[in-house]
Amino acid sequence: MADELTGITVAFLVAPEGVEQVELTEPWKVVEATGGTAKLVSTGSGTVQAYHHLDRADTFPVDATVDSVSVDDFDALVLPGGLANPDALRMNSDAVAFARGFVDAGKPVAAICHAPWTLIEADVVRDRTLTSWPSLQTDVKNAGGTWVDEEVSVDSRGPNTLITSRNPDDLPAFNATLVTEFARAQPATR
Repeated sequence: MADELTGITVAFLVAPEGVEQVELTEPWKVVEATGGTAKLVSTGSGTVQAYHHLDRADTFPVDATVDSVSVDDFDALVLPGGLANPDALRMNSDAVAFARGFVDAGKPVAAICHAPWTLIEADVVRDRTLTSWPSLQTDVKNAGGTWVDEEVSVDSRGPNTLITSRNPDDLPAFNATLVTEFARAQPATR
């Protein structure tokens, strides 16, 4: 497992306003532990503020701003949750277009907790099955998706693979699934 994502670069899209720290750091560690490269992409330069629920936690340096990169620079996308992060991302047209670009390009996307808000805004959940923090189920349904209450949901029926989970308690399953699905989506020669 140590080299399953060797040669794969994963964008983590985060707004400066605040991301749930564990939903950023745990998938990040798994990507790096399996040989992948993780890059923090944000709507602003400098650092992003992380939270433990509502309490300020650490800050993390931004590798690139969303307006300075292309979907072509990455093999997969992770959308961490928290309340403020996806709410801010869905109000930024560059962030929404970036997320939509991964779906359009057939590249895998993994989103946890409130992160599907960004995908809803990108209009890419129609006819897809996903899970999220329970309060988003009406939003998912109104956007034409099917919401399920599962630890992790994998939907490969659309142009890309969509991996979703409900909350930080689901991180072990989310992380294992994103490694498997991100590796599966890559060409045999890399």
